[in-house]
Amino acid sequence: MNRLEMRDKLKNKLTDKRFEHSLGVEYTAGTMAFVYGVDLEKALTAGLLHDCAKYVPNEKKIHKCEKRGIPISQCEYDNPELLHAKLSAVYAKEKYGVTDTEILSAICYHTTGKPAMTALEKIIYIADYIEPNRNMLPEMEQIRREAYENLDLCLIHILKNCVQYLGKKGAAVDPITQQTYDYYNSLMIDF
Repeated sequence: MNRLEMRDKLKNKLTDKRFEHSLGVEYTAGTMAFVYGVDLEKALTAGLLHDCAKYVPNEKKIHKCEKRGIPISQCEYDNPELLHAKLSAVYAKEKYGVTDTEILSAICYHTTGKPAMTALEKIIYIADYIEPNRNMLPEMEQIRREAYENLDLCLIHILKNCVQYLGKKGAAVDPITQQTYDYYNSLMIDF
């Protein structure tokens, strides 16, 4: 299935707002791929499909993941919305014919990140946060600038904001997000 066919199929599955977001991530990932020398088609495909299972109701996400043997953390059981990334990676393969493991991994980790991410994984994580349709979050202008200047600096900036935001809300931070933050924070001592 080519990307135009994927786009048509995706449009029928997502709400208009979620589809526009997916197009925004596709576009942003493509522009970032140009800057960082990452395979353009991989970036566009991962950006487009990163939320392809977002439409699945939360209570069904757990069942669909369990049925496929996808590991679920306690944090994900408590917040099944987090499972959309793992399930989207599975759907990208099952329903859209994506077999490239780098694309599937970028989709799988686009909400939590992970230590030692590839450039493509970083791009999809960041593009999801900064795409043009996103609400203006605190420091968004600076983060968008950093996205095209220094991937690691941008990544740690977003992770720091997310961990702090969840902490202020009293919400649980997914353990892998905390590990990712700690990993990159240790590399960016001056941040």
